[in-house]
Amino acid sequence: MKFFNGEKEKDATQKVLFSIHDLEKTIQQEITAMSFILGNLIQQASKENKEVIFLCVGSDRSVGDSLGPLVGTMLKENSVPYQVYGTLEEPVHAFNLGNTLKMINRQFREPFIIGIDAGLGQKERVGAVLLKEGPLLPGQALHKVLPAVGNYHITGVVNYLDPLPATQFLNDTRLHTVMKLAKTIVQVITQKEGRLR
Repeated sequence: MKFFNGEKEKDATQKVLFSIHDLEKTIQQEITAMSFILGNLIQQASKENKEVIFLCVGSDRSVGDSLGPLVGTMLKENSVPYQVYGTLEEPVHAFNLGNTLKMINRQFREPFIIGIDAGLGQKERVGAVLLKEGPLLPGQALHKVLPAVGNYHITGVVNYLDPLPATQFLNDTRLHTVMKLAKTIVQVITQKEGRLR
């Protein structure tokens, strides 16, 4: 779970490569554009003989934090030609993230990891999907210190943050929002432009 707060974002040094906003008129064009960018990143990694891995972080015990496992499950159901870690059946979360990363690094000589996680942000950014360069920093919104994940990452903003504790907003997140974000992220990854082999 990441925390986004406009210019005050904690990892503001990371460059946003593309963002999708939940606007009916432009969402399909934005999905296609993000898919094209992601496809180019995957193609470049493949040319360098790197194993492409989607590491979907989160827990199925909280609606707001279930985005990662939902995406992982949907990717496996779509038979993507990449390694996928983190599903509803076998989630990757705070307690096993370190061991999962060690296992990936032992199994693959040069993994190219794309982290996927839920995030909290400003109210007007709920429903946005962000593709960013650099590692995912999971657990930020809950002030957890967890290992950084990946070369690039995709974050879906599932809810906004207020003076209440972040855990309250994770628990109050609508499943509809999480499902819509999960479907958008999966569409980005599985579109023809995003599945360059």
